Amino acid sequence: MKFKLSFFKNLPSVKKGKETESTQKTISASNSLFIKEIRELTNNPSDLIVRDITPNLVIIYIDNLVDGQTLNEHILRELQQKSYDSPECIKANLSIPEIDLSDLLDEAIQSMVNGTVLIHVEGNSQVVLASISKNESRSLSAPENESQVIGSQVGFNESISTNISLVRRYIISPDLSLEKFKVGKLTNTSVTLLYMNGIASEEIVSSLRQRITSLKLDALIDSAALTQMIDDNSMSIFPQFLLTERPDRFCDSLLNGKVGVIVDGSSMAIICPQSFIEFFQSREDQNLRWQIATFLRLLRFSAVVLSIFLTPIYVAALTFHYEVIPQAFLVPLSESRALVPFPPVFEALLLEIIIELLREAGGRLPTKIGQTIGIVGGIVIGTAAVQAGITSNILIIIIALSALASFTTPSYMMGNVIRVLRFPIIILAGFWGFFGVMLAFCFILIHLLRQSSMGTPYTAPFYPPRLKDWSNSIIRMPLPLTSKRPTSTKAKNKKKYDTEPIKPEKR
Repeated sequence: MKFKLSFFKNLPSVKKGKETESTQKTISASNSLFIKEIRELTNNPSDLIVRDITPNLVIIYIDNLVDGQTLNEHILRELQQKSYDSPECIKANLSIPEIDLSDLLDEAIQSMVNGTVLIHVEGNSQVVLASISKNESRSLSAPENESQVIGSQVGFNESISTNISLVRRYIISPDLSLEKFKVGKLTNTSVTLLYMNGIASEEIVSSLRQRITSLKLDALIDSAALTQMIDDNSMSIFPQFLLTERPDRFCDSLLNGKVGVIVDGSSMAIICPQSFIEFFQSREDQNLRWQIATFLRLLRFSAVVLSIFLTPIYVAALTFHYEVIPQAFLVPLSESRALVPFPPVFEALLLEIIIELLREAGGRLPTKIGQTIGIVGGIVIGTAAVQAGITSNILIIIIALSALASFTTPSYMMGNVIRVLRFPIIILAGFWGFFGVMLAFCFILIHLLRQSSMGTPYTAPFYPPRLKDWSNSIIRMPLPLTSKRPTSTKAKNKKKYDTEPIKPEKR
């Protein structure tokens, strides 16, 4: 599907199924008339550069969008040394990798706002499109949100060309397929769909392709916004696509039969389909011994359960169910709450909000100041709250454990979900005790069972049960036992490698 995009106020547009007369307007053979049309359709911006090279030759481009060195060395110098009387001759002599001809005014303007130089020859109704766009991007650095000790230490940046080159550095195969799209009428954002031909499911690839091409947007700035527009259920709090800034994890997912999307201007790549349990897996698990990787995965998942339900259980026990508290804890617990005037539910919500305020403030401030605010603020506020009788010291320990456990999730998006889920469960525990906690648990479980990611079950491989995929889910078995690709990806080639061990030669 080809997108006709409009960038300026008077720029011609394309209607679906029918092309208007303005989009069919051809380029004028006169230099002066061509320049006049360009100025009118772009509202004559201040950075529009028009230069007469020779009496019959003119170039037009937008400043700061083109590479100045390439413009001077490969275009201006060549055009000034020789005389040209046709666009075909210019195209044959310019040493520019991306160069084309066009006779449509709309196409020429759209190319110009993407960093293309327009070269017009007097008396010709065609214009030369020399693409020399300047791509500004930061240098490669280690991932900030998905750090690991063992493994690659490079992450994606905001340049789509750089990110694709990182992917090709890992996957050196002609089977790596790329499909490029343009999304956003005003931003003209480049979106690239990546998958392994012969491995990825055609059903998933075509479904994702259809979702991207059917978008009718004015602007697309980041990949996170794209996931909310193309996922299966935009009303769910749980993310259905994984956002990663690690090229090694992205490539590993492609090799497992999944499909990836890279958005220009975003340092986060999209991976789908994704199951719930995969949000708690780290790429570093594949680099560790299977016993250690299994322990870490179990620790993360236990930390999630602890983070969500520890504080609600405390509130429910103190409000309705004193009988479940061991007798040895009753005396210190009662002494801790002797001076607290608030009910447990209000006390817990107050501390949870304070923790979230400290986390949000620390994340928005500069790095050094943010770390100081988080540590000093937590200590000062916690100590002062206990001394003032606003809260008990036992609840501070529980809240701190819950907050610490929520940060063990490798996915930042899923970590936010876990922190938010605590609040409604605490409120239900304050009203109905353990019955409220169980009600929240059942609601979350039913919601997860109903979710899907690109049409695949969100709770796979546990429901529907797929025993073959359990070897690399909440646990990680030895690599010879994980030679099959996940069933949820619907991969054409199910086998990743031969499990027969290499036997040493006898001497």
